[in-house]
Amino acid sequence: MIDMKELLAFAVEQNASDIHIAVGIPPKLRINGRLTEVELPAMTPADAAEAIGSTMHDRHKQILKERGEVDFSFASPETGRFRVNVFMDRGNMAAAYRKVDTIIPRPDQLGIPEAVVQLYKKKRGLVLVTGPTGSGKSTTLASIINKANENLTDHIITLEDPIEYIHKHKKSVVNQREVGMDTLSYANALRAALREDPDIILVGEMRDLETISTAITAAETGHLVFSTLHTIGAASTIDRIIDVFPTHQQQQTRIQLAMILEGVISQALIPTADGHGRVAAFEVMLASPAIRSLIREQKNHQIQSTIQTSRAQGMITLDDYILDLYKSGTITRDMALVYAQDQVAMKKQM
Repeated sequence: MIDMKELLAFAVEQNASDIHIAVGIPPKLRINGRLTEVELPAMTPADAAEAIGSTMHDRHKQILKERGEVDFSFASPETGRFRVNVFMDRGNMAAAYRKVDTIIPRPDQLGIPEAVVQLYKKKRGLVLVTGPTGSGKSTTLASIINKANENLTDHIITLEDPIEYIHKHKKSVVNQREVGMDTLSYANALRAALREDPDIILVGEMRDLETISTAITAAETGHLVFSTLHTIGAASTIDRIIDVFPTHQQQQTRIQLAMILEGVISQALIPTADGHGRVAAFEVMLASPAIRSLIREQKNHQIQSTIQTSRAQGMITLDDYILDLYKSGTITRDMALVYAQDQVAMKKQM
């Protein structure tokens, strides 16, 4: 029998970002982006069920039984805080635990561009942070929300699945609601939030048409909305949102986005050259008049070139950011090419 708290504490000591539990293999840790095996026996079905179950509430177990997977957060003094996904794997329990820092990093510690940080001062609109799973989107948003909490006298509502970082009330009032525990769904919580006098709303993920539509409405009606998508790049993010809607609603959605979108920030975490960690690379699109016109006129293919020529306004493409990291010696040539959107162009500039 594996003591889950001991395993999680060991993972923290090893600076692991993730812990994977599955039947038939020993637990595995993800360290600096790579999976490594823990020197423990392979997990039996009973081992996995007991170890994972020790971190679950009865409500989580019921959701797992009904749906086959469940998201929640787990915390203890010995281990700190984790975001957890438990799922059924060929009839057995399996899980992924992601470490969440209890101290919210400052934007400068994460390297978040100042133009992005300043978006918290907007009085209304939609700000999207995008990127693949594990790219640091939640941490970026937590850092920006914390900045707002420290500097604004606002009402901030976060809707998360699960709650990762705990925000204490500072200058602002911060209410945090967890999907599956405090509310049924993102869409339900977002509709309710509009009746709760919010200034800023964080939607952990825009997963479906109803959530996206309600988020757009919230931004239109005088709220600043932050959310995430699993896209890479501003143009593909805008296309993704529009494509969710039925064809007859897409032109109207395009017009709405042109009015309310304030920024799209795409990010990736890239292994550093010294092998001791990862560094964030960002693409920043800010909603300048030129960008708004391109969205409205369905010229998304021109957005990338507009970002490239708008660096003085705080915008930057992901590849230009990656190139800067390579030239500064922060990442290797190989990693720069792996994460580049256009490898041919990247090679020419090296």
